[in-house]
Amino acid sequence: MKSRSSLFWRLTALISAILLGGAAILAVAASYYARTAADDAYDRVLLGAARQISETLSAENGAVEADVPVSALETLSISRSARIYYRIATKAAEVTGYGDLPLPPAAADGGAGPFVGDTEFKGRPIRIAAVGRYFAEANGWVMTVVGQTLEARDGLARDLTLKAMVLVGIMSFLALAGMIVAIRLALRPLVNIEMALLKRPPNVLTPLDVEAPTEIATLVSAINGFMDRLAGRLEAMQRFIADSAHQIRTPLTALVGQVELLTAETNAAKRKHHIARVKARTSELARLTNQLLSDAMISHRAETMGRSEVDAALLAREALAGAVPVSLDRDITVTFDAPAEPIVMWGDAVSLREAFKNVIENAIQHGARSFLRLAVRRSEGGIEVEVTDDGPGIPPELWPQVTDRFFRGRSGGTGSGLGLAIAREVTLNHGGELSFHTEKGMFSVLFRFNPGKAT
Repeated sequence: MKSRSSLFWRLTALISAILLGGAAILAVAASYYARTAADDAYDRVLLGAARQISETLSAENGAVEADVPVSALETLSISRSARIYYRIATKAAEVTGYGDLPLPPAAADGGAGPFVGDTEFKGRPIRIAAVGRYFAEANGWVMTVVGQTLEARDGLARDLTLKAMVLVGIMSFLALAGMIVAIRLALRPLVNIEMALLKRPPNVLTPLDVEAPTEIATLVSAINGFMDRLAGRLEAMQRFIADSAHQIRTPLTALVGQVELLTAETNAAKRKHHIARVKARTSELARLTNQLLSDAMISHRAETMGRSEVDAALLAREALAGAVPVSLDRDITVTFDAPAEPIVMWGDAVSLREAFKNVIENAIQHGARSFLRLAVRRSEGGIEVEVTDDGPGIPPELWPQVTDRFFRGRSGGTGSGLGLAIAREVTLNHGGELSFHTEKGMFSVLFRFNPGKAT
């Protein structure tokens, strides 16, 4: 059995990876929104300072006067590392502040604003805000610009991001813990199935009766189907063992008795008679053993072997060659009729050949006096294979029973009662039927296959 990793740990690892990916996405989003929030907060302060300074401006005789209130810049000076810059200027002249402090690009031509933007000043990145106020006395717009370095807003963004990540980490941990508990509970039906199987004795193959969710119900159904098939195979094996023991015991006992009689016999004529009986019993036992093995093989192949395209005429010819002995104690004319082209059907070559062979052997052993014909042909219903002999045949009243296992129609017969049973089972497995009929003193066993009904 291949070793596999734990389903629990596989699910845990998968969910952990998903949570980690989600946490990473949330971290990026939190960093972005924290930066946006910090910029928005400090931009409001910058604009507030610029407006407050702008409101203190006055103009008289074309000159602009400014009285920058300290309170306007105090709020921006909370961070010790932050630097604050301001500038008040008209289009024609500087009023006060840092004259080289740039205006936002949109504020170059004046206007009420507000104008906010990023730039560099004295080699450091800063954020600037500008508002304009129109003075007729100054013949234009007076722009008030306030700038601040980024340390304060960077610190606020980091603080907000850290707090958000702590919250995300706590929620991810709680989610993972909850998912672990949920996975344990979800996998409990598998544990119940395992315990139900472990508690069972080896000979109990009845269906599992455990509650299972829909996703696992198919697994339970598959296990039950497997146990049902296994029970069928075990039953067939037990039946085969019982049948073999019962059927082989009688000829073995008879054979042992004949050997004992042969050992004790001194009369040459009687010894010859006993030798003939031993040969007959040996042949009977060999045929019975072969047919028992053939029956087991057919049952096995019906469930496990795949099907392929086979030539029914070729299989029948091979079966005829294997069933007719090289020498017979009587003169029998054997004929084979089949078209020149292959008669292709879908099936198992070994099983079909064995079925044909069993019927031919039955005809030779118990039927044919001087004539045996094997014919293969196409018909409207599919493919027919017919074995015909000039023997007495099987009485019509026995036709329904003659294909039962170990059925012997004539008392004192030496057959095993398996040949026709094997032929019928193979025919049914290939979607066909086995029938008997008599015509003009001839008895026939007919295989009729319908390729479209093969199982």
